[in-house]
Parts: sequence; structure tokens; C-alpha cells
Amino acid sequence: MKSFFKNVLANIVAIVILCFVFFFFFVVMIAFGSMSNKESVKVKKNSVLTINLKTDIIDSPTDEQQSIFDINSKSTNILIYDAIEAIQKAKTDDNIKGISIEVDNLNAGITHIDDLRSAIEDFKKTGKFVYAYGNAVSQASYYLGSVADQYYLNPAGGIELKGLSTEVTFFKDFAEKYGIGIEVIRHGKFKSAVEPFLRNDISPENQEQLSTLLNDIWGNTSSKIAASRKINTEDFRMVVDSLYGMIPDLTVKYKLADKLIQKTEYDNIIRKKLALKDKDKLNKIALHKYADSFKNKDSDNERVAILYASGSINSGDEYNQIYSEKYIKYIKELQEDKKVKAVVLRINSPGGSANASDEILFELQQLKKKKPLIVSFGDYAASGGYYIAMAADKIYSEPNTLTGSIGVFGVLPYFKDIANKNGVRSDIVATNANSAYYSSLHGLTPYGVNLMTRSVEGTYKRFVHFVTQNRNKTFEQVDNVGGGRVWSGTRAKEIGLVDELGSLQDAVKFAAQKANLKSYKVSSYPKEVSAFEQIFSNMNEDDISAKVIKNKIGQANYEILQQLTNKKLKSEVKMEMPYKINIK
Repeated sequence: MKSFFKNVLANIVAIVILCFVFFFFFVVMIAFGSMSNKESVKVKKNSVLTINLKTDIIDSPTDEQQSIFDINSKSTNILIYDAIEAIQKAKTDDNIKGISIEVDNLNAGITHIDDLRSAIEDFKKTGKFVYAYGNAVSQASYYLGSVADQYYLNPAGGIELKGLSTEVTFFKDFAEKYGIGIEVIRHGKFKSAVEPFLRNDISPENQEQLSTLLNDIWGNTSSKIAASRKINTEDFRMVVDSLYGMIPDLTVKYKLADKLIQKTEYDNIIRKKLALKDKDKLNKIALHKYADSFKNKDSDNERVAILYASGSINSGDEYNQIYSEKYIKYIKELQEDKKVKAVVLRINSPGGSANASDEILFELQQLKKKKPLIVSFGDYAASGGYYIAMAADKIYSEPNTLTGSIGVFGVLPYFKDIANKNGVRSDIVATNANSAYYSSLHGLTPYGVNLMTRSVEGTYKRFVHFVTQNRNKTFEQVDNVGGGRVWSGTRAKEIGLVDELGSLQDAVKFAAQKANLKSYKVSSYPKEVSAFEQIFSNMNEDDISAKVIKNKIGQANYEILQQLTNKKLKSEVKMEMPYKINIK
């Protein structure tokens, strides 16, 4: 018995020591990582600015924050604002002779790629070269790479150029089969976020809006690729329809690529362009490192602040995504900061909680009373994401931004049938007539349905009211383009939902102009937190479980699961867009 306790104690001590060693090693790694990030970067002569596989283009400091589950990731994040600034800086940098695009799978939003292409097009006007190389190239990567003067492909490679499509999954039969009831209340025939729970096929309204949206985005995208590659419209459509990009020889025949070569041969082409000798090293500098080489230091200059609102909108006080309590703090800080003379609200959100969106809108309206507030849309500014923009002095959208979705819905699942089939039932004892207007077993009472309908309708009217004020339209005019419908940024400009088509840089420049600033610094909010803070601030059981599930079933399926299981999401009236569109 004594030896048993000795062994147990020895194992406990070993585990404690191991945990301590792991923790110490982990902290040291993060410390060294932070130190290395702060090292100054020197740009060598005859350098080539490189956009490669190790750089992810993100919209906000809160996007894709590192966690304990992806600490070994080799990719590096760079804000789209910083990426554009870096390319603009490279135009006049004598040490940068050209740009090399070396990306097979680009992790960036559609509007980010649009802005990168525009910046590179502008860079080309200097006479400096832009070359691109690919192996197995995704559609998004080719969209960016096609802007190059010359596009080279591996002889065994291919380009997945196929156009856009979307697939809508329906759960009505699944829910009925397994005894899951779903109460759905919505306003707007285009509010398709709830269609998967109501139907077994796509509605004509959703078919119409998706077709229009996809064709708008693909029209913008395909025309730019065809123009860059000097392919006429008919030939380009034939090439895409036939998937000829996947056959290496045909990529050259149909002008998608200029030559099939190995990567070493590609590097030699760049070396020859730079007139390097055999002994000379080819100096490539990654986009994120180049951006770090000239970032503004803190100064006493007057500032334009970019407040990033990225992700779904929720109630609470967490760091990632848009949590109302946290964002109200940011807004109040910017309101009181005397150095901040104007604010650009960068929205990249499909919406979320109606209540949280309303709280944020109110605080933005207070901010607007003190200083200019300009809004810039990224990939998404829909539902609650569009709602919070209604405090703006001016709204900039990208042509391919998913915009609008002025609509409201509520989803409340209940499990009476599946419970009864498995021998589970319940009786309710209550003090008042509607104490149990909703329960997870019985669903909504008739009065509860009426109550939720009134709530949804009231929220929709409030939504439209703020749009009428900001966009100078009547209720009928907004309702005609609302109803939950999603528009491209191009069409949103045509129907008056936004003021201008332009980038985040355009919005910042206008904000500075409105604040009468000649010299200013651009600051980002929220501030990026360290990897150490990110990891240990999210170590609770729920977050770990959520991360594991999300990794197993994928982000899209996880979001659907949340609608059925997350108490916060079930109990709230929602302003949310039902889908995302990625060029892949």
C-alpha cells in the first residue's frame, strides 16, 4: 500500500513539473516571438516585394487571432490597410524594383483582393515589373495574380478558374424526422437566413437575389481578369465554362499563363530582370515585413482613428468579433480622445443581435456629434452590420461588398416530439398567464408567437426608420429595397444605400479632409492583443469545446449548430445575413 501511494505521489509530482516546464517554455516562446516581431526590418537594395503563401490578408486586428489550437501556424497576418500602404510606399522606394506574387491559396476577402489588385495596377504605372508564379492555383489567387505583367505556371500545375456558385442546405425534413420543432418569425421575403428550417428547396426570391448577387460579383471579377490577360469576353467565358485552366498546356494556349516553368526558372527570370550576377543573392522581402519597416511610431500628431467592426454582432464583453459592451467602451474612448479628430468605422460584418446592434448605433450617434464619422464597408455590411452604419456622415462601399439585408428574424427550436418519442415529457406550473410563453420542450404558445411577431415587426420598423434618416428616403423607398435582400456594393450605390464606391484608404482620406487635417497619423482600434493574452483569456471549458467542434465540422456548419444550441442566439431577435461568398 505504501508503494502504491509513493507511485501515485510520484506521478502527481511528475505531472506538475511537466505542466510547469510546458508553461515556462510556452511563455518563453511567446516572449521571443514578441521580441522578433519588434525587430527593425532593413530593406536591401535591388529587393523584390513578395506576396507569398505565408501571408494572410485580414480586415481587422481581431480577425483570425491565434489560439492554442493553431500556435504552430506558419502564416502571418497583415491588415489590408497596411498591405495597401506597403504597396503604395514601394512605388517610390528605390530599393524595391518589382513585385512577385507567389500565391496558390490566398486567404483574403473578395474586397481585399480588389484593393490589392488596384494598388498593384497603380504600382505598375511606375514602370517597375510585376510577375506572378503558381502551382495548383485557387480562383482567388489567380484573380490577384492575373494583374501581373507575366504569369508563370508550373508544368504540372493548374488554375481552378470556374466562376461562382453557392449551395443552400435545407434542414426541414431532418428536423421533422428527428422530432425537432422550429418556430420561425421573420420580416422580409428575402430574409433567407431562416429558409433552411422552413423549406426543402430554395425560394424564388432567394434564387433571384443569389443569382443577381453572384452575377454582379463575377461580372466585376471576370472582367478584370479578362482585361489583364487581354482575353475577349466570349473566349474567357468559354475557357471558364470548360475548366481549361486545370490543364497546364491549355492555360498557355488560352492566355491564362504566359509560360510553363519550374520555380527555380522563375527566380532566374527575376534575377535576369534585376541584372544580378551568379554570386549575387536574390533579395525578396515579404509584404508583412516590408509593412513593418516603415510603420508610423507613436507621435503627438493629430489622428484619424480606424475602428474595426469585424465579425458577428453579439451582446457581451469579449475581444474577438463585435461584442456590444466592448465596442461601447472603444467608442467612448474615441469620443473623449482629443488627439483623434475623425473616426472611420470599418465594417466587415453579416450582422447578429438586434439589441447589440442598437446599443452600438446609439453610441456611434453620440460620437458623430463630436467628430466626423465616416464608414467603410469590407466584404460584408449586411443586416446588423448595415444597421450600425446609419450613424455615418458618409458611407464608402467596395463594388463587391455584400450590402443591405434590411430585415429581421427570430428562430426558436423546441424538442417536444423527440422528447416524447424517448419517454421524456413535462408539465408546467406557472404564476402568470404567460410565464411559460416559450419552453425548449413545448415551443412558443400562441400568445408567444404573437408577441415575437410584434417584436420582429417593431424591430424592422426601427431598422427602416434609421435608414430613412441616414439615406434621406421614405419608408416605402427603403422597404422596396429592404425585405432582407442583399445587394452588391455596385447596386447599393445605384439604389442609394451607400454614398461612394471606394476603399478604406479613400474613407480615411475623406475623414481627414472633413476634419481639416493636413498632417495626421492613422491609429487602429481595437489594439491587437498579444498571443499570450489571446490564448489565456480564452481557456474556459466552453471556448475550448467550441474550438474543437468548429475544427471538426467546419465554420459554416458550426454557425448553423449555434442557431439551434446557443442560448444567447436563440433568445434574441436577429439582424443577420444568411451566407457568405468567397472566391475559391
